[in-house]
Amino acid sequence: MITTIKLPWLLAALLLISGHAAAQQSEMFGPFELHYSVVNTTFLDPKIAANYGITRGEKRAILNLAVREHLTGGGSEPRTMQLKGRTWDLIQNQFLEFKEIREGQAIYYIAEFKFINEEWRFFEMDFRPEGAEQTYTFKFKHQLYIN
Repeated sequence: MITTIKLPWLLAALLLISGHAAAQQSEMFGPFELHYSVVNTTFLDPKIAANYGITRGEKRAILNLAVREHLTGGGSEPRTMQLKGRTWDLIQNQFLEFKEIREGQAIYYIAEFKFINEEWRFFEMDFRPEGAEQTYTFKFKHQLYIN
């Protein structure tokens, strides 16, 4: 039953089946791996979206971020992080308000934003993982479509 699926697993499944959503991606910053994905809110089950306070709509999406520290003995551990970011296109600029979500050992951050169909969205985040000696900056762009 879809309403019992936790948000991270739902997001991962949606990313795999959606032709318009990019697969979850990651980038290394020293020993820290930042995972990121962008998902149209219409892909979320209404009950799950309501449970997490996400507003669904055809021109709304969420940015999902999580960071893991790669350990010297192997393996990795999730880390909390200080985070601020923004997104923009040719018309609008928006500062992102992230919500920290914890489910079991998973720690991730989501932020909602509005978009224009077929327009490129640009993202810039400054983040400092727990235990890091510096703040990192990460930028990427993503094209979104109305479903």
